[in-house]
Amino acid sequence: MKRSVLTRYRVMAYVTAVMLLVLCTCMVFKYGFDTGEDVTFMVSQAHGVLYIIYLVFAFDLGSKARWPFGKLLWVLLSGTIPFAAFFVERKVAREVEPLVGDAAPASVKA
Repeated sequence: MKRSVLTRYRVMAYVTAVMLLVLCTCMVFKYGFDTGEDVTFMVSQAHGVLYIIYLVFAFDLGSKARWPFGKLLWVLLSGTIPFAAFFVERKVAREVEPLVGDAAPASVKA
């Protein structure tokens, strides 16, 4: 498996997790303090698009790592639970790292 598959997943896991935390904060302001409705709408739309990209990259990683369905489902759903994506990403990165082949060419001495 190429390193880029893992890197894409890791980047999108962090982006999705951060956007989910921002969305949760916006929801607190919207429903708790009755302010920021427009910002909440924009953040929710951005999170939705980024979550779809996260799903594609996580599914790609899971299919190449040959995960069982239950594990794949947990990784896919972790983008919807605040703070879960941070922990799941770390665990997945540790497990998948041995499967990553060195795609970089060897350095050539002059």
